Amino acid sequence: MAQVTIEGNGRTYNVGCEDGQEAHLRELARMFDTQVRQVSKDLGQLGDTRLFLLGALLMADELFELRGRLGALQGEVARLQNDLARTEKKTVAALEAAAQRIEKLAQG
Repeated sequence: MAQVTIEGNGRTYNVGCEDGQEAHLRELARMFDTQVRQVSKDLGQLGDTRLFLLGALLMADELFELRGRLGALQGEVARLQNDLARTEKKTVAALEAAAQRIEKLAQG
């Protein structure tokens, strides 16, 4: 298990993670620290526990909104895929009908 030193509100913390996940953990910590620093800037120093809680809640809110947007986009993709499948079926049918007419014309 790897050990990573991260920063939160100006303090350092040693955190364990799976080998190879160090850079990812540092990036997550950077995002969280940015959120905590913004809360501190907006509301003042409330103590690490409250700052961390508010930072986590803001990030959870953002995640909630992003999941909703993702769900809506997945629904739109599914609708577009269905539209594409129907269009492809109609196109194949039209091409087959045209091929049959061409064969009939060529025969006689």
